[in-house]
Amino acid sequence: MSDTLPELRALLSELVAVDTTSTRTNAPLVALARGKLEAVGFQTEEVRYRDQSGVEKVNLIAVKGGEPGAQAALALVGHTDCVPYDAAWTDALRLTERDGRLYGRGACDTKGFIACALHAVAHLSRPLRAPLMVLLTADEEVGCEGAKQLVSLGKGRARHAIVGEPTRLVPVRAHKGYCLAEVEVLGREGHSAYPDEGASAIFRAGRFLQRLETLARTTLREDRDEDFEPPFTTVNVGRIGGGKAANVISGACQFIVEWRPLPHQPQERVLELLESIRRELVRDEPGYEAHIRLLRTESAVDTRADAEVVRMMAELSGNAPITVSFGTEAPQLTELGAQAVVFGPGDIRVAHQTGEYVPVEDLVRCEAYLSRAIAHFCG
Repeated sequence: MSDTLPELRALLSELVAVDTTSTRTNAPLVALARGKLEAVGFQTEEVRYRDQSGVEKVNLIAVKGGEPGAQAALALVGHTDCVPYDAAWTDALRLTERDGRLYGRGACDTKGFIACALHAVAHLSRPLRAPLMVLLTADEEVGCEGAKQLVSLGKGRARHAIVGEPTRLVPVRAHKGYCLAEVEVLGREGHSAYPDEGASAIFRAGRFLQRLETLARTTLREDRDEDFEPPFTTVNVGRIGGGKAANVISGACQFIVEWRPLPHQPQERVLELLESIRRELVRDEPGYEAHIRLLRTESAVDTRADAEVVRMMAELSGNAPITVSFGTEAPQLTELGAQAVVFGPGDIRVAHQTGEYVPVEDLVRCEAYLSRAIAHFCG
C-alpha cells in the first residue's frame, strides 16, 4: 500500500481541486488528464460539444498500444462531472484525510476511479499487445449526455469496458433503466366558492395518480426479475405542482413520473400505462384533459454473469457480481460494442452528499485490480 498510496492521493487531490459540477465546463480537468496520458504515450482525441446552457463540455478518448485504428481490447471509463456541493462544505474542493477516508466532492463519484485508472496506465508492468483505452466523459450526472455524444459519433469502441462507479469493489453486471415523463392535467379555473362552475385540475390529477399507484402495485409487479431488488419496475412521482391560489379552482396541475424498467422490459411499458389511464379518464369523465410528454429514457444493461470482463473483476475482487437499480454509462458502452461491467472504489450511498469520501483501502485495491485487468486484456 505504501508504494502506490502517495501517488494515488496526489492524483486524487489534483482531480478534486478542479470544480466539475455539471453546470460548469469540465475542460480544465480533461486538460489535466490529457497531459498525464500523453506523457506516458497515449494518443488522445477530444470530442467537444455544448450543453443545453451553451457550456462547453469535453469527452476525452486516449488510446495506447496495438495497431493504429484497432478496436480497444479494454476501456477504463470514468465520468468527470459531479453533482453540486453545499457552500457550507468549505473543503469540498480540497482533499482531506481522516480515519482512513479521503474526503472531497467527486472523491467517491467518480474521481477516485479516475485516479486509479490514471495511475494504473502510467505504471504498466509490461508492453501492450492490444489497444488500451481511457475514456473520460462529461455530463453523466445529468443524463449521460457525453456518452450519448460518443455513441452518436461511433467513438469509444472497445471489446471490454470497466465503467467506474462507486460499487464497493463489487462488480455490477446489470442495472435497470431510468425514464421520466411529465403529465399535465388541465381543468377550468373559477371561484372556489362555486366549485361546479369550474373543474379542478388538482382533483383530476389526484384521480390519475390513484390509478397509477394501483397499476404500480399490481400490474407492474407481475413482471419480475429476481436478480434485482426490488425485482420489478418501480414507479415514483417525486414532483407535483399546480394552481394559483387557495381560493381559485386550479386550471392546471403537472407532475413528473419516474420509472426504472427491468432490462428485459420495454422502456415504453409505463408510458403505455400512462396513456391507458388517460384514455380511461377521458372516457369516464366528459371534459377530462391530460397531456403526457416523455422527458428522458436511459437504457438498462444486462451483461451476462459469465462474460469475461465480469468474471475477471469477480475473480480479482473476490466479490460475486450483482445487479443494482441506479443507472450508469454501461448501456452506452454496450451500444459501442463492449461487454461492460460497472466497478469502482467507494460506496454509492455516500455519493451526492456533503462529506463524500472514498476509503483509502478501496483506492489502493482498485488500482491493483485495474492494473491486473490491463495485463489480462492488453498485456
